[in-house]
Amino acid sequence: MSGAPNPLRVAIIGAGPAAFYAADHILKQSSSAEVDMFDRLPTPFGLVRHGVAPDHQKIKSVVKGFAAVATSPRFRFYGNVEFGRDVDLAGLARHYHQVLFATGAQTDRRMNIPGEDLAGSYPATEFVAWYNGHPAYRDEAFDLQTPAAVVVGVGNVAIDVARMLSLEEHELAATDMARHAVAALARSQVRDVYVLGRRGPAQAAFTTPELKELSELPNVDLVIDPAEAALDALSAAELERANDPVLRRKVELIQSLATRPPAGRPRRLHLRFLVSPEALIDDGHGRVAAVRLARNELVGSETGSLSAKPTGATETIAAGIVFRSVGYRGVPLPGVPFDTRWGVVANVAGRVCSPETHELVPGLYTAGWIKRGPSGVIGTNKADAVETVHAMLADAEAGLTLDPAQPTAAAADEYVRRCCARPVSFADWQRLDALEVEAGARAGCPRVKFASVASMLAALAGEGGPAGN
Repeated sequence: MSGAPNPLRVAIIGAGPAAFYAADHILKQSSSAEVDMFDRLPTPFGLVRHGVAPDHQKIKSVVKGFAAVATSPRFRFYGNVEFGRDVDLAGLARHYHQVLFATGAQTDRRMNIPGEDLAGSYPATEFVAWYNGHPAYRDEAFDLQTPAAVVVGVGNVAIDVARMLSLEEHELAATDMARHAVAALARSQVRDVYVLGRRGPAQAAFTTPELKELSELPNVDLVIDPAEAALDALSAAELERANDPVLRRKVELIQSLATRPPAGRPRRLHLRFLVSPEALIDDGHGRVAAVRLARNELVGSETGSLSAKPTGATETIAAGIVFRSVGYRGVPLPGVPFDTRWGVVANVAGRVCSPETHELVPGLYTAGWIKRGPSGVIGTNKADAVETVHAMLADAEAGLTLDPAQPTAAAADEYVRRCCARPVSFADWQRLDALEVEAGARAGCPRVKFASVASMLAALAGEGGPAGN
């Protein structure tokens, strides 16, 4: 890159998959680039650590590749450093030629129905973060002393939530689930979990492996109404046009499972289709007591997709806790153009722009869910990040970068340490990681997670480990 700054200094905000895929590609494509990665938590890896289900350890093995990226002498990790609190855009612009935002989609979309704010109604992301040991959600309390729970949505996150609510204590304890969550779920009185999909089996967003996993839980009967599993004429035609063998197998599996009689197991997971929550019903004391459902039919739209339309028929499910998993949105970042309609950083193929005029903002970029919205799986972020990095390197070659006054690693390090009392390095994380794995070996699970920032910093100061934090 003959026209690029040497070295090209890049700051990446966020430490999840998109961030690491971007860092990897930058370092491989430019022999002189230097990458500093920032995350508000002391721990790297984002949703791989705090979003992937605790019993899906194979998926989490992707962090081995990310850890290899962090071994580069041209890479630095600054954990426990929050953009907007500790460092800001003006400060970063004094030390970096480019800033890439890869902060993900951190909040849930709302259902916008009566009763949504009653006690006992929660975003699924809060529950997921709580049982995965996210420090910001360590002290959340979910009242599980109810016979039935409802999960609204049929994506993989909704299925994960339903599965966590259905597992037995010994199954939970064998995972890397936060120990406070294992203890709370062990006391759960939930015996029936209802998963609600507003459209039919052919439109369900969960994957076939997730469904198969539900069907094999030893202490859970998976209950599917054969009438709801059947395809209407529009869905059958859509399935035929799609000619997608993966989707066809998923629909066939749903229909096959619908014919399986219950085995009388202690818990039941009800997978419902063509129903939408109309309202959460108050128990008279400000808590959820039930969910009123509208039964739907599918109708065509101008875009060619099928949408759910209420038939007028309703039903009510008694349940004391409800988790909504109906989509996710990004959170605006201080000083960074944001598209409020789509909940993403305004961008054109990864280059940050004005949401009104689409005029590009030199030196600013985005990748991952905060760039494109919440879609795809972990691996989807690789191609997404590569697209953004191609734009970054092309712009650097053309001289279209920020103009930092102090573009050196030493000056940037001094800035960060002046703004943050205790940045956490990747070497620090490796110490925490070793302590978690050691505690896990003693407990018979993959790891025992630190679940508070204070306990992590104390451990780095030689004052204890993750157990009981």
